[in-house]
Amino acid sequence: MDTEVASLSFQDTLSKHGLSMNTLGSIHDLFIAIAKDAGKIMQAAEYELLVSASIKNNTSDLVTKYDKQIETMVQKKLLEAYPNFDFLGEETSKKGTKLDDKPTFVVDPIDGTLNFSKGVPNCAISLGLTLEKKAIVGVVYNPFRGDLFTAIKGRGAYWTKTCSGTKLSLPVQTPRPMENLNSCLVAVEWGNEREGANWKLRADVHKKLLTSKEEGGAMCKSVRSNGSAALNFCYVAAGMLDAFWEGGVWVWDICAGWIIVEEAGGIVASANPGDWKPTLEGRLYFPVRKADPEEQKAVVEELWATMGTFFRVQSSIKTPRGVAF
Repeated sequence: MDTEVASLSFQDTLSKHGLSMNTLGSIHDLFIAIAKDAGKIMQAAEYELLVSASIKNNTSDLVTKYDKQIETMVQKKLLEAYPNFDFLGEETSKKGTKLDDKPTFVVDPIDGTLNFSKGVPNCAISLGLTLEKKAIVGVVYNPFRGDLFTAIKGRGAYWTKTCSGTKLSLPVQTPRPMENLNSCLVAVEWGNEREGANWKLRADVHKKLLTSKEEGGAMCKSVRSNGSAALNFCYVAAGMLDAFWEGGVWVWDICAGWIIVEEAGGIVASANPGDWKPTLEGRLYFPVRKADPEEQKAVVEELWATMGTFFRVQSSIKTPRGVAF
């Protein structure tokens, strides 16, 4: 489908739900205003968190308090402006809640809560809008670095440095050749599940990414664990990271980042071999930055190959976090 036909098809989808590109622009602007308000709360909380950590050595209650405070604020402002939309947030969602086709706000008030609790400046609020279970507007804001990542379907993705007002189109640089994993900087997070089939697979893939080809590995440039899925998606969109392999996070972690990656020319495959069309709620994601489509395909397939027979043996195992990846 060429770009013009795809644009007309998307506009038809919007019209079916009583929306327009102007509506998306207004939501995008509202997201930015709300994200900045949330950022002020996060910044104001920093001192209290650090003092609490030094005195009590336990900040979990405070993190939960700020998570809930921000989500309550976000939900109130969004639904006041768009009362007929659905809302799916990390703190308020009920077990089993699924995306519907109708417009839905998907919100993570603080992605990277461990970083937030420790004073590591790599955490963000993530605000997404979905329609027919696809991300169409996304805003991710890290107030500690002043990084604001934004996208609207069909209108590109951007990175604004709020301290200076500088706004850059994503990706920031002309994409470099990406022929294989050996040229890639890859993000891999560790998650909370440290035993069982998923853990063994995650550790095995991580090891293969780091190991030389002579020893049977893929020998990527290096790996990073930044502690925020939302920001990892944005870093892929910007070209800071070449790819991010993840299984186990939730839709609110990656919804906004997904549209930012796509609008920056990247792709999102599944973390599992063979699946080129993962869903927002599938919890298995492998975003790859903008590059020649054949190079993107080659990197995805090379990563999938590192999973080897382990995936085929373990893929049907059920775990508390979902289907093993």
